[in-house]
Amino acid sequence: MSSVAVRGPVLGIVEATPVGQALSTLTVAFAADPPSRRLFPEPETYLAAFPHFVRALGGAAFSGGAVDSTVDGRATALWMCPGQSPDEEAIEEVVLEFTPAKLHHEAHALFDAMGRIHPKKPHWYLPFIGADPLAQGQGLGSLLLAHGLARCDADRLPAYLEATSERSVPLYRRHGFEVVAVIRAGGCPPITPMWREARRP
Repeated sequence: MSSVAVRGPVLGIVEATPVGQALSTLTVAFAADPPSRRLFPEPETYLAAFPHFVRALGGAAFSGGAVDSTVDGRATALWMCPGQSPDEEAIEEVVLEFTPAKLHHEAHALFDAMGRIHPKKPHWYLPFIGADPLAQGQGLGSLLLAHGLARCDADRLPAYLEATSERSVPLYRRHGFEVVAVIRAGGCPPITPMWREARRP
């Protein structure tokens, strides 16, 4: 098999990213994400389920929120503005259709805990941020975070997210987020909710 050079990322942000592009990028980005693969362990099921899951949890970002991507489309972030929330009914439908039946109780406990901990005061919510594995480690996550957090600061609003891997927590800390809890449900890998107060623009 011949090797193919992968071009470096094109720095810059595009807002209002097309839905299909954002879903494709996030699906490949989260293919090795521990909680996501706990919910959808079989590869074929994961590929079928994850775009629906993104729409259920963060789809409000496509209407009135913010969908940011690098100009080369290799990294994407979904931001939901104050007043928007995940579609709980749609999440339930995705779990029932795609998650193994033996994990339904665990999945319900997980999303119940996420809902209880989710802040009530106005804030920007980052349900998904990810990069194509071929472009990971190139600073794209930091680029997107800085862009989105500048929006939060301009609005004088805090930001909230749930880190789904331990290795992502230091990245978020560098951008001003602090751990507020750790969510554990059954055998699902822990999820770490994090909060960042607005800063002076």
